[in-house]
Amino acid sequence: MHLSGLYIYPVKSLRGIAVPAAEIDDLGLVGDRRFMVVDETGRFLTQRTLPRMARIATALTATDLVLRAEGHGSISVPLRAPASAELRPVEVWRSKALLAEDCGAETSAWFSAFLGTSCHLVRIGEKFRRPVLERRPYSSAPPDTPMQEGRVIASDLFTFADGFPFLAITEGSLGNLNDRLVARGEESVPVDRFRANLVVAGADAFAEDGWHRVHIGGVTFRSGGPCARCIVTTTDQLTGERGHEPLRTLASYRRDPADSTRINFGLNLTHEIKSGTLRVSDPVMPLP
Repeated sequence: MHLSGLYIYPVKSLRGIAVPAAEIDDLGLVGDRRFMVVDETGRFLTQRTLPRMARIATALTATDLVLRAEGHGSISVPLRAPASAELRPVEVWRSKALLAEDCGAETSAWFSAFLGTSCHLVRIGEKFRRPVLERRPYSSAPPDTPMQEGRVIASDLFTFADGFPFLAITEGSLGNLNDRLVARGEESVPVDRFRANLVVAGADAFAEDGWHRVHIGGVTFRSGGPCARCIVTTTDQLTGERGHEPLRTLASYRRDPADSTRINFGLNLTHEIKSGTLRVSDPVMPLP
């Protein structure tokens, strides 16, 4: 098995970037989900309610986040905040009162005009701290499950991602799904529908369900359990158009045995080693 795809998503729920290699820090992949769009109350916004967000492309330079949307131009946002940056309390699922840096009025106006709702872009800065809330072993509990359903590991921090620093899927699982879609007369779906960081080749379909720990390149990861999927998987990541698949087909064979309302595809991961580099072609080895 080896890593066949590596993706970062500079802004939560905007379009991602395929990269040949990426550094790892305390929070996860450097550059991944370090920015987020929030409403006036500080609540996070995603494609779940605003599929139009898929139409915003992202790019990173050495100093800036660059955002582009067809018919709406582009805007650049510094990766590091100026000294005058306002701190804004924000929330993502159960994580509340996180201190993030507001990216300014010009950026807010750009997003608000394109998305059709008043909103702000925020970035992770020095005051941001968000611990991973681990589920009981291999549970598929949703991100807003009450706090007593998990435990906080003080050394494990992460970004604006939904629940864990990393998400992995296998080509075998995607191929299995696409075979089923085609057999039902539907079109196959690309890997970007699942917004994974890590794509693994050479594994049987759903082999990842049994991975408790896995070593990729020089980094060891611990399972956070299966990823319960939502309506974002039905959203075209280029156009923002929404349909019924692949969620409808996944529901026919990937319901969580412990909770039939959950439809699982992919594996959440936390990195036990807080530095290193991942590269496409790195070997992938499940551990006991």
